[in-house]
Amino acid sequence: MSFRYAVLGAGRQGIAAAYDLALQGDAEAVIMADRDLATAQASASRANHLSGTSLIEPAQLDASDPNALMRLLEDIDSVLSAVPSPLNLGITEAAIDSRAHMCDLGGNTALVNRQLAFDEQARSRGVSVIPDCGQVPGMGTSLMACAIEMLEVPEGVKLWDGGIPQDPVEPWNYLLTFNIGGLTNEYFGTTVFLRDGQPIEVSCFDPDGYELLDFPEPFGTLEAFVTAGGTSTAPSTYAGKLQYLENRTLRYPGHAAQWKAFSDAGLLETAPIVVGDAEVVPREVLHTLLGPKLEASADARDVILVRVVATGRDQGRAALAQIDLIDRFDPETGFTAMQRCTGWDGAIVTAMMARGETPAGAIPREISVDRQHYVDELRQRGFELEIEKRYTD
Repeated sequence: MSFRYAVLGAGRQGIAAAYDLALQGDAEAVIMADRDLATAQASASRANHLSGTSLIEPAQLDASDPNALMRLLEDIDSVLSAVPSPLNLGITEAAIDSRAHMCDLGGNTALVNRQLAFDEQARSRGVSVIPDCGQVPGMGTSLMACAIEMLEVPEGVKLWDGGIPQDPVEPWNYLLTFNIGGLTNEYFGTTVFLRDGQPIEVSCFDPDGYELLDFPEPFGTLEAFVTAGGTSTAPSTYAGKLQYLENRTLRYPGHAAQWKAFSDAGLLETAPIVVGDAEVVPREVLHTLLGPKLEASADARDVILVRVVATGRDQGRAALAQIDLIDRFDPETGFTAMQRCTGWDGAIVTAMMARGETPAGAIPREISVDRQHYVDELRQRGFELEIEKRYTD
């Protein structure tokens, strides 16, 4: 059986997702839609070339137009939204009305909760809606769920993840493989953890959340610190079931201090301020000044590191389940590790939905995606995972 897919947004992640669906999704066609037709055409052409297919078709779409969405989705089996998250609520409604399964790259937990409120409507129309399908939340969410399920009596779980350059350059030791607005959103506000079984809010750069972890060479010691949004709906799902659930971002040492200084200086604020005779938004100034300095070049090599550790008891003994994933820039396709881990994650879930491998309804990622099946899909794409359970008493 073959399926018709739509990928909304023809940027970096959209290209990677369309490529993966063409190769791995039993695709009849993949519609790559973007507000700018020339962008859609260029991205579809590249994805077709890389996949060795002609399945990917460009289309022009204003994703904020409900009627245009309905026209596009009327003969689509499953759609992935790779557009800015504020558009996802309208896309969710259009997908349900069109009986098209829908997932997105997410990144805004408050918005995800509004999408999940469509559970009854989605269920009644036999549609799967699964928000937050990217690197984290998404890949990391499913790997956390996998580690939890490895233990008979899980106590809690921690997730560390980050995208960093393979060859760091001073003074930033960082490169952007996605929009800088996504980065500054992660570094502003609060996130939700579980502690003592209950959800609590924790501030970005919370000093008590800072730690150092050792990874295989050439990475060595990396810093981990609190950022926003990575836990998504998991604290609500596991409240009262786990004692703790936490997520920290990995970077080369020194990054957290740089960005906490920007934050303390007010450069991440979104409220306008007056400078001389002009009104400016501090965060937009930061984006304008710093963004070009961090932007990845076409041949920049990045790496994604993910570590999940769940603790609890198994067969009556204290036990630990650990999952490590390291993925690198692919010179053959030119895809960054971030594209592979984000775009391919979204594509995996998009194809699962089309095949009927996810339940109907608007359901959080940690519940809706079968964990072992997901791990199998990662391995099928060449992701290197180390999964182990060991006893600690």
